[in-house]
Amino acid sequence: MNYTREVEVVVVGAGQAGLAGAYHLRRSGFEPDRDFVVLDHSPGPGGAWRFRWPSLTYGKVHGMHALPGMELTDADPRRPSAEVISAYFDRYERTFDLRVRRPVDVRAVREGPAGRLLVETSDGVWSARALINATGTWDRPFWPRCPGQETFLGRQLHTAQYPGPEEFAGQRVVVVGGGASGTQHLLEIASYAAATTWVTRRPPVFREGPFDEDAGRAAVALVEERVRRGLPPRSVVSVTGLPLNDAIRQGIEAGVLDRQPMFDRITPTGVDWADGRHVDADVILWATGFRPAIDHLAPLRLRAPGGGIRMEGTHAAADPRIHLVGYGPSASTIGANRAGRAAVRDIRRLLEREPAAA
Repeated sequence: MNYTREVEVVVVGAGQAGLAGAYHLRRSGFEPDRDFVVLDHSPGPGGAWRFRWPSLTYGKVHGMHALPGMELTDADPRRPSAEVISAYFDRYERTFDLRVRRPVDVRAVREGPAGRLLVETSDGVWSARALINATGTWDRPFWPRCPGQETFLGRQLHTAQYPGPEEFAGQRVVVVGGGASGTQHLLEIASYAAATTWVTRRPPVFREGPFDEDAGRAAVALVEERVRRGLPPRSVVSVTGLPLNDAIRQGIEAGVLDRQPMFDRITPTGVDWADGRHVDADVILWATGFRPAIDHLAPLRLRAPGGGIRMEGTHAAADPRIHLVGYGPSASTIGANRAGRAAVRDIRRLLEREPAAA
């Protein structure tokens, strides 16, 4: 397809943030296909939830907040979260007639004529006056580099490829990472593996007591400050610490969550520390987080010297047409909902202030 189609707004991504943005566009009078389009590269609904490991049942999910306008009710906590939430997103898209186009890969966003943006995709080019970027982080797993990594004779995989604990039966597993996914994987794998070793770059911080609204606001404010300064965002979890729940306490008591400092080298048979210690390993599981999937925005030159995109509210400070939702402080599900609403409010003001070129 080699012609350019025009809309007012392109939404890139149909996870929590993208659907929240599309919902608020509809509520504001924007019509799908005529005024806005939602492009998603996944084969079906669910966003990143679609790819979660089977052992992550809905009952184990922390902090899943309903999409605006429709609650998720009567979900079986024993079912895989990927199934529950994908079905919920599918119902949501149909209920509000959001007409998500998929699978569509967005390859680049460039400056176009008459102050418009050109969104180049696997399904042709879209011309828009504003963009809601809701691509999240799932497609950019972060793999740290370590001396000797290429010599390891066992298997290395990232959280994004985690298949569930059964696949590690009888194996010696090193889990790298001190976040929520690292501890969840470790606690699951321990009962199947021959041995587990937990390695983190920094000592883990466990948070006791309830994580109330004030604590949540304080944590989001810390992440928000980073993106205001143009620094790469950190996850909210990175500034809140890990909740000291019953599963974590049991893991500590059982010796599963016995944290070791980061090793210095990977060898063909395991990992080494500078003090001479060695641990044999069949698998290294990198639970080392993700980075924002924003490479398609590179032609717009939005990155600040600090390496991130400096933000004002939900839009890039350098370009008020570009809104990033689900980025930095809005990466949580409730944050994505709020950011979607705020982005649409600002886009309405922008489009009213700058009428379309004749």
